[in-house]
Amino acid sequence: MSSLFCHDETCVDPIPLGFHETGPIAHAMRPWHHRVFSDCMNSGRSILQRLFFLALAALAVLLLGTQVPQAEPIIDCVPKGNARPICGFSNPEDIVALPGDQAILIGEYGASAEATGRLLVLELESEKQHTVFRGGQGKGAAEPGWGDPTCTTPPGETFNSHGIDLVRRDDGRLQLLVIQHGSREAVELFEVIGAGINWRVEWRGCVPAPPNASLNSVAATSNGDFYTTQMTPLEPPVDLTKGIPRQITGHAYAWSQSDTSFRKIGGTDGAMPNGIVTSPDGRFIYMNATAEHSVRKVEVATGRELGRATVDSPDNARWAPDGRVLIASLARDLTGEDFGACVSIERGACSIPFKIVALDPDSMTIVETLYATDGAPMGAGTVGLRVGDELFIGSFHGDRILRVNLKGQ
Repeated sequence: MSSLFCHDETCVDPIPLGFHETGPIAHAMRPWHHRVFSDCMNSGRSILQRLFFLALAALAVLLLGTQVPQAEPIIDCVPKGNARPICGFSNPEDIVALPGDQAILIGEYGASAEATGRLLVLELESEKQHTVFRGGQGKGAAEPGWGDPTCTTPPGETFNSHGIDLVRRDDGRLQLLVIQHGSREAVELFEVIGAGINWRVEWRGCVPAPPNASLNSVAATSNGDFYTTQMTPLEPPVDLTKGIPRQITGHAYAWSQSDTSFRKIGGTDGAMPNGIVTSPDGRFIYMNATAEHSVRKVEVATGRELGRATVDSPDNARWAPDGRVLIASLARDLTGEDFGACVSIERGACSIPFKIVALDPDSMTIVETLYATDGAPMGAGTVGLRVGDELFIGSFHGDRILRVNLKGQ
């Protein structure tokens, strides 16, 4: 679930908050954030790039006239049970595996205009980090067959990564897709080059978001097509006085490389569409709707819903090697005080409870909980990625990821 957000030449400060992931949190109740909230509402324009801002604004309404609870961040970077934190990150919201299982690629979103988001590689044996892209570092050039031909320039300095996905293209090259909210609302396309622990990325193109769409997650196919979720519209502003919306706020889109156009996928209207994955053949999508506490399976061609599972506040989704879908699930019964404590954190991690569950994609039932926590060593998990016998978990706000030994539970 940053940098300056600009829409129709109107720029405002970012709000790195999230119910998500994305959603997705700092100093929420300080005067600066009150100013952003007020300016946004009074201008008639919305910067609802993510569920993060919605959660913050709803919280501001809930807590109006009250004192925000003091945050109780998790500062110690020490293991607990089979979970070991790796610290030194900044809002590591989404994670993908790299070929060979010697490294993973992490997308961070920026926490301020001074600290824009980045893409980084983490070596699994040494746990060394390597930044492979930061806003304004425009290595590479637009290439035919990589996105919309009208997108010809790399992202600007205000790069803000959200959902990411990695796919092996039909031509054998690795393509990384990144939802980007900073210098533009778009899906950025990078080529990932390397092997083992030595990786780099080069920008190859982008696809501007559909009009009035704030995107969240993305799922790629090998032929250059992809699916993405719109969490909310950009305009008109969602009625935040009612808290987190339960009405329809978005849906899923399919984008085609052959005609470089989006189309809405039937059967995907939902309240806060979030994480998305696609079947290997691209026929089906599995879409999380955070505010509905549900995951649905939809046939892309027809829009027919083939199944639905109940999952508390589902965030990102990832395929596991065994063919199940791993879903990050935030606690269902969170209160304004919980979020108030989380948004006030300036360092460490917040303690919002979460779990990583496994979904059987055929029966659409939750068959296992791989990990669950109600606090230390990290809360607010947004993604669960399995690599071998380990689970790597990112977070929408904080300085760490979790490395969970599944053999040790």
